[in-house]
Amino acid sequence: MSAAMIKEFRLPDLGEGLTESEILSWKVAVGDTVELNQVIAEVETAKAVVELPSPFAGTVAALHEQPGSVVEVGKPIVSFEVDDAGAAPSGAAAPAAAAGNADDASAAPAAPPAPKREATLVGYGAAVEQGGHPTRRQRNLPAAAAAPAAATVPVRAAVPAAANAPAAVVESERPSERPRSTPPVRKLARDLGVDLTQLSGSGAGGLITREDVQHFAEGAAAPASAGVPATAGRETRTPIKGVRKYTAAAMVQSAFTAPHVTEFLTVDVTAAMELLERLKASRTFQGYKLTPLTLAAKAVLIALKRNPTLNSRWDDAAQEIVQFNYVNLGIAAATPRGLTVPNIKDADAMGLLELSAALSELTETARAGKTTPAELAGGTISITNIGVFGIDAGTPILNPGEAAIVALGAVRKAPWVHNDELAVRQVMSLSLSFDHRLVDGEQGSRFLADVGAILSDPGMVLTMV
Repeated sequence: MSAAMIKEFRLPDLGEGLTESEILSWKVAVGDTVELNQVIAEVETAKAVVELPSPFAGTVAALHEQPGSVVEVGKPIVSFEVDDAGAAPSGAAAPAAAAGNADDASAAPAAPPAPKREATLVGYGAAVEQGGHPTRRQRNLPAAAAAPAAATVPVRAAVPAAANAPAAVVESERPSERPRSTPPVRKLARDLGVDLTQLSGSGAGGLITREDVQHFAEGAAAPASAGVPATAGRETRTPIKGVRKYTAAAMVQSAFTAPHVTEFLTVDVTAAMELLERLKASRTFQGYKLTPLTLAAKAVLIALKRNPTLNSRWDDAAQEIVQFNYVNLGIAAATPRGLTVPNIKDADAMGLLELSAALSELTETARAGKTTPAELAGGTISITNIGVFGIDAGTPILNPGEAAIVALGAVRKAPWVHNDELAVRQVMSLSLSFDHRLVDGEQGSRFLADVGAILSDPGMVLTMV
């Protein structure tokens, strides 16, 4: 007869070294019977909304966090009562030290070393290889998160939800030991001139978080607690968190790290718009959504082959310029949760038909709030289509880690000199921002001129490929 066990599920790292997530909603309640990989919760990271699947089949014994709570990676969020026979999927996690009452504490076995690879559950885990180049990343987790995501506890040793806490790794304090934090937090500290040895971490196991660094820099004694929108008098205050918080931090970091240069080019796109109408009427593209963005995206991909320096990034730690031999094309998308920039993997290998389908899928997924962290990671160059808002030009800020971003203005009918005569033509303004550490003015100008030439006369592609 199988013995019942309590399994704790700790919040995993959902990608890109993120240290916390907000519980948006629970899809289960205490007492519910769940199946393996059944969606049990919806959480929001700093980049996306993610559905969490259950790593076990069993009964929900306790929910340790309420909707709206911001939870550190590695902290228990739910406990399951499962049969010993079907407790965990193969390779899901190794048992951790039992967390019990005071009488059982001395008898609890020591936790075995954490496995080299984390459990890969539905929706997250080690990234698969894309288009022949690896996207798998080694994650630098806080100590509490380095423990297995699911811990085994005997039923008789179960404790109330309020008393459950992640098992902390106790280390001797050594003056020369580097303060515990993640690489993004250490970089933020360097940018703000904060000495991490002066901080006490508020995260799990003493982990120093971004909020600790930011509030120390601002002279605050402790991180501000999360709250809800509050209206007082004639103003409404909304807590800065989730996607909005991440986007703001990323834009500030980009603006003050990469020296931006922006160039503008207004072109006659009448020929491109006429081509677009012919393609829409053709049998080949029936059922596909074709827009000026579709043609502009293809023009950018073609121009990159002639100007590859714009498809690169600056690796400050290694003091190297990394040039990508593939293109993950980012498309800025306005969503109810804020600005996101999902990217199309290996867009350079796609024909116009495939690119059109990928753009439609990306847009629909972003609007539905279903973009995954994997779809947001690994971009190499981006496009922002401000023309859909009736805007002609702007100075876009680089997506962090990328060398260039192109802004597409609105297509408008305007007086234009065509064949030495004044005529009404369809024109568009292109804006290109680039990192001047990576891209010289000549390289940026040639790239923008190539994009403009293709949109002015699509036949020019024959001279470029």
